[in-house]
Amino acid sequence: MAKEWGYASHNGPDHWHELYPIAKGDNQSPIELHSKDITHDPSLQPWSVSYDPGSAKTILNNGKTCRVVFDDTYDRSMLRGGPLTGPYRLRQFHLHWGSSDDHGSEHTVDGVKYAAELHLVHWNPKYNTFGEALKQPDGIAVVGIFLKIGREKGEFQLLLDALDKIKTKGKEAPFTPFDPSCLFPTCRDYWSYHGSFTTPPCEECIVWILLKEPITVSSDQMAKLRSMYSSAENEPPVPLVGNWRPPQPIKGRVVRASFK
Repeated sequence: MAKEWGYASHNGPDHWHELYPIAKGDNQSPIELHSKDITHDPSLQPWSVSYDPGSAKTILNNGKTCRVVFDDTYDRSMLRGGPLTGPYRLRQFHLHWGSSDDHGSEHTVDGVKYAAELHLVHWNPKYNTFGEALKQPDGIAVVGIFLKIGREKGEFQLLLDALDKIKTKGKEAPFTPFDPSCLFPTCRDYWSYHGSFTTPPCEECIVWILLKEPITVSSDQMAKLRSMYSSAENEPPVPLVGNWRPPQPIKGRVVRASFK
């Protein structure tokens, strides 16, 4: 069997290009954001979502992250506005986190690493299928939200309470209803740039909407996230931590801000 990608030294981000050459492409994510190099673009519109809580289906441990999957067979949970030219359908959200509270986010802002990063993945239904959207430069829109340490977030606990059912790789459990907009920060200011998935195959099809304001979760809540395993039930336990890709070269790309 071909070696599977992961986050360990033998199969981690430095090796991904061996199996997925685009991982060394010109539009890879994440990136380091340097606010002094970012210009305000007054043409960037506010963004909005209309999510149907009933479209949340299951929560899954795939050995790489915890993922919540949505019904995307029709225009049910939608993202609009911002840098986007049309509506996008929510397909899933997942998280990236570190082995301790002082790191774990994939994007960094002026050198700051956050404890975790939440990615809400949407696709452009004008391309008819998710698979087709992956081949288009504007096929996917991801809303990225930073998690910082502070007071507990009640809405995040709803997600964490479901983790006991999916402790090991391959486990899946019902997770409905859930409206992920309950996890959004108050402020809707964002940065936008063109990039890629941060996991293989690392397709360069993503319009990023990275929220400036982090949400706050507690240290205990982060510990709960780290209590999952990347190993299956019948295998020696391997903690699921450090599932983040380091920043990639920006290669001349422009990052725009919706705010001054």
